[in-house]
Formats: sequence, structure tokens, C-alpha cells
Amino acid sequence: MPFINSKITVEVPQEKRDILKAELGKAISIMGKPESYLMLGFEDNYDLYFGGNKLEKGAFVTVQLFGSVNPSQSDKMTAKICEIYNNVLGIPGDCIYITYAGIQNWGWNGSNF
Repeated sequence: MPFINSKITVEVPQEKRDILKAELGKAISIMGKPESYLMLGFEDNYDLYFGGNKLEKGAFVTVQLFGSVNPSQSDKMTAKICEIYNNVLGIPGDCIYITYAGIQNWGWNGSNF
């Protein structure tokens, strides 16, 4: 039950959302989770400030998953997310923050896992 939510400073047209969806769908396997349960959210044209300055290109990405977060997997996932966002949106890795959270109580389809 992974969820990846992205707050992105630039506009993300549908064709780029489709590429992000496909690339993040492949990447989630790094975390040991299947794409078939992956939910994604994109908030574009989002104002982000870093070090007191407004970012022209930046992203804040949260990765939430059912269970615990493996530090080795999250390290690899961070590298992959930065690569994807740089390739698709031109956002450099030093303008991307990524957080990870393991969730013990996750509900779906009328019940909890």
C-alpha cells in the first residue's frame, strides 16, 4: 500500500504525469511494494522555498507505505526519485526533499491490513 505524493514547483502536463506514473510505478519495487497497489498524487505549480528563497524548480516528495521503511531501500529509492524528477522535469536533486513514513494501520476497501 504505497502512496507517493509530490508537491512540484513547475507545471506538470498530462504527458509528463504519465511518464512519472510509469517510472514511479517501476521504482516502487525498490521498496518491495507492487505497482498494482501504488497510489500517486501530483500537486504542480506549488510554491516551495528553500533557504529563504523561492525555488524555480523544486519538489517535496512523500513516500508512505504499509509496514516499516528499510533504510537501504529508501536510500536507493531517493536516488531513483531524484533521477526521475531530473530526467522528466529538469529538477536537480539538490532541490528535492523526500520523506519516508511506514504506516502500521492502513485501510483499504472497507477494512485494515
